[in-house]
Amino acid sequence: MSYARVIVDVSAEAVDRFFTYRIPDDMTVGEGFQVRVPFGNRVIDGFVLEITDKSDVPEEKVKDIKAVSGSMPVILPELIELSRWIREKYYCNLVDALRLMIPSEMRGNRVREKIVRVARLRVDEAAARDFMASSKAKRQVECVEALLGGEFETRSMPRFASVYAPLEKKGIIVLETRSSMRTPSLLGREETAVDPTLLPAQQRAVDEISAAAVNGGGRFLLHGVTGSGKTEVYIRAIRNALDAGRTAIVLVPEIALTPQMVTWFHARFGKSAAVIHSRLGKGERYDEWRRIRSGEARVVIGARSAVFAPLENIGVIVVDEEHENSYKSDKRPCYDAIEVAWRRALTHRAALVLGSATPSISTYMRTRPTVRPENKLKLITLPERVNGRPLPEVSIVDMRAEIEMGNSSIFSYELKSGVEECLRNGHQAILFLNRRGYSPFVSCRKCGKAVKCPNCDVTMTFHMDENLLKCHYCGETEAPPKLCPSCGSAHIRYFGTGTEKLESEVKRLFDVPVTRVDQDTTSTKDAHERLINEFASGRTRIMVGTQMIAKGLDFPNVTLVGAIMADMSLNMPDYRATERTFQLLTQVAGRAGRADDPGRVVIQTYEPDHYAIQLAARQDYSAFYTREAAFRRACLYPPFTVISRILYSADDQKRAEDVAAIAQEELRSFIDERGLKDAVVLIHANTAPVKLLKGLYRQQLFVKLYSGDDSSVILGEMRRIALGAPDDVRAELEINPVNMI
Repeated sequence: MSYARVIVDVSAEAVDRFFTYRIPDDMTVGEGFQVRVPFGNRVIDGFVLEITDKSDVPEEKVKDIKAVSGSMPVILPELIELSRWIREKYYCNLVDALRLMIPSEMRGNRVREKIVRVARLRVDEAAARDFMASSKAKRQVECVEALLGGEFETRSMPRFASVYAPLEKKGIIVLETRSSMRTPSLLGREETAVDPTLLPAQQRAVDEISAAAVNGGGRFLLHGVTGSGKTEVYIRAIRNALDAGRTAIVLVPEIALTPQMVTWFHARFGKSAAVIHSRLGKGERYDEWRRIRSGEARVVIGARSAVFAPLENIGVIVVDEEHENSYKSDKRPCYDAIEVAWRRALTHRAALVLGSATPSISTYMRTRPTVRPENKLKLITLPERVNGRPLPEVSIVDMRAEIEMGNSSIFSYELKSGVEECLRNGHQAILFLNRRGYSPFVSCRKCGKAVKCPNCDVTMTFHMDENLLKCHYCGETEAPPKLCPSCGSAHIRYFGTGTEKLESEVKRLFDVPVTRVDQDTTSTKDAHERLINEFASGRTRIMVGTQMIAKGLDFPNVTLVGAIMADMSLNMPDYRATERTFQLLTQVAGRAGRADDPGRVVIQTYEPDHYAIQLAARQDYSAFYTREAAFRRACLYPPFTVISRILYSADDQKRAEDVAAIAQEELRSFIDERGLKDAVVLIHANTAPVKLLKGLYRQQLFVKLYSGDDSSVILGEMRRIALGAPDDVRAELEINPVNMI
């Protein structure tokens, strides 16, 4: 008798353990299989993690597995171990980690193989032509003639629906049912590309990464200026790994980048390339996963979740634009895809390549000589653009001076004239504004109060296209008020500028077709691909967008980039605000002048002397790193410390405050009893920066720790405290969170 030790698909601390089930004699089940099991009075999904010949519960209490999904494990042994690592690393339930390993549609049997009916000739060509010559059934003759060109799906030829059965009965054709793969539109093209000649620096990078991919692994930071050909280095190193029988994963930070990256890789690797991201259809995502799992696809390109692709024998893992925050999940489990990639690279003895023109401070610090070997990255630099192209010329415009000159427009005089010249020369322009909507807030000129979301402590944004106020946190919508909700005044005014208003102003001023790329225009399936193709083809002349367009994209005809409100992110209440501003400006500036025509960048700002803006204009990463690292060290910010918090949310504000205060005292007592005070910089229970979100009041237990073994002990205790929160209060442990709202 064999038994399976199963983790049931229920995310609750109380059931975060193995349950034993009997394997029926006529059922084949192994580690990594997805099964259906009785649990209480229902039947639910579960994951088999161990097979044993002994039961740890009385035989009469053991229930049989009801069904098994598929004929092979859905989770590879390596990914089972990765799930266990994620459980410990990110303080989550094991099932939360296991769920990451498969498409969500596979849970609850929400997606299945696509089965199609195919018609093909049963007879040879001579017999088929004899039938066509002798038959008087016109439609049957047409069907056979079509089949002479090859088999086809019956639903693709509905005009023959009435003749399939008669032709099969006569023995002329055969009707078969088959499993069919749903292919993302990006992979449905027949494109090829010729290898460009590599620069010496690119060739050295390829050689070093390729050697690591086949000789035991290595960890690299590929730091190249914008337009230096990092993608070509990835492609060549991956090709060498494939030639050695290995596989590869390429991560990109934004779905907006996926279409171009997939197109480039598909043109070089054909059907060996697969794409995984959340905007694929359910069936497409499932079938791409199946192609990867079967070994048909050996190169996987995608956003954060692609790091869990079920590849075996991985040789190269690339994390492009590694500095981006989108690699960190803000939903449980709050994993960091870069840390997961690091772990998988170690397991497979693969080459891990983190690429960026603006590496994060913590990543670049790992290239320094004093870093411990287990944390170290080897620095590879690409100091110049391909084909000797110069970096774009950058101008910083002081918008305070523009106002003094009487210009209250979104556009400075210099940017407006620059766009006009760009268009006259037949080129294209990109205008960057990291704020979507038409007006960021609506306020009363009499009482001064802004319209806030009823569920969140944030202002609502006006979207003119839909004539609605929207909350960008919870999705709440309202009609714009005609009278002030606070004082009843009719003096309502719309303040600020978002991408929607910018698009409207661009059309008015320049009278050219415009592409807008933000969360509002890219919410539908294939929208990213459509918008990028629209601009790349030249059908539109100006692209307006948020940070989605600030990195990774390559448009040869773009010679002008304008940053509309370059200092907007400088004033965010986050220790990374300066770093993010530098990264965004450097990256968006890099979109200009990537072909033969020189590029130009205009940065509009009210803080022209700030070092983040000055150094971004010069693309001087080294100087920025030196200054910013010194600031982080002096102020005890990561990577010199670890910031963590337990975020409490409740219907009642007082209840959330009380639970956070109790947690603070509990943690302080633990630290005192264990003698861990030297590991602590700060402990404080207070109101979260956004005190009301999605109808829940929020308090936080904020903790700053020195890095080290003691900090791990304290974080473990914080997890225990969070898990022990009362049922009426939600608690989430966050470690170095993406944002601190």
